[in-house]
Amino acid sequence: MQHPTPREAIWKKNKATLWYYPSSQKKYKTPLFLIYSLVNQPFILDLLPNESVIQSFTENGFDVYLLDFGIPREEDSDITVDHYIVDYIQRGVIRAIHHSNAEKISIVGYCLGGTLAAVYTAISNEPIENLILMVTPIDFQYFPSYDQWVEALRAGSINVDDFIDAYGIIPAEFVKFGVRLLTSPVYFSHYLSLLNRSDDPNYVLRWKLFNKWTKEHIPFAGGAMKQLINDFVKENKLIKGELMIREKKVNLSDIKANLLVVSSNLDHLVPKEQSMPIIDLVSSQDKTYKLLQGGHTHLFVKNNKLPDYLEEWLPQRSDPL
Repeated sequence: MQHPTPREAIWKKNKATLWYYPSSQKKYKTPLFLIYSLVNQPFILDLLPNESVIQSFTENGFDVYLLDFGIPREEDSDITVDHYIVDYIQRGVIRAIHHSNAEKISIVGYCLGGTLAAVYTAISNEPIENLILMVTPIDFQYFPSYDQWVEALRAGSINVDDFIDAYGIIPAEFVKFGVRLLTSPVYFSHYLSLLNRSDDPNYVLRWKLFNKWTKEHIPFAGGAMKQLINDFVKENKLIKGELMIREKKVNLSDIKANLLVVSSNLDHLVPKEQSMPIIDLVSSQDKTYKLLQGGHTHLFVKNNKLPDYLEEWLPQRSDPL
């Protein structure tokens, strides 16, 4: 897969890589640290020249760090959420801060990566200036598409632990099937848009790359999956203040960073009801909620221009040079 924006690897752990994307003309002292989801590869953030989320950041004066968790294999079945938070995210952020010589850093989390970002920020000692959560599930009480499954899970009628233990690593096809359950028929509607714009070569190229991304779900570490299902979905411990990471309680009220929460009104994967509650739980004095028009993957930019909701919010909170 080609990556339009120049980058270099500055840290590796197991399958994970921390990528550094230098700004073409640095304007802000506070770099961005991007955390993507665990179910897809993050190349959606750097898909095409002039239509790249990462390139829009670097072209507008931000140094960017992206934590790519990589693709877990059988030997990674015991990786848990605790590992991702402490051994990957926290160590990656410390490396990025040292590499950038920055006094503060901004954390940007996408989907489940945003959930991990919120958990990390709540227990972190690092100087986090801004926390941006994009279509991020925080409150797992609300599951309109999976309501019967979740009710059975909470009632004890379904126990996924034995199933996960039998596999160790959840195969990518299983992950893909779960996402399809939530997004169908929305998933198939993009084929109609291709037919309608098949005479536009740029659109066709973007469609092919995006379609490749939607089909390339990756395996999921069994330890992390069990923890997410039991602690997050079944018990909803994050929102209740009962989640423990390495024997440390996760209180969202310990988040003091400037907070921006972004949802989409047509999101079938992470409806706004899952994201909004964090606004009332953090201690941040500066907090903003934005509801966009679009679906879950509303990530495209045009001509490397920051989207309006970031252009209005991020620069003034990033210590301009």
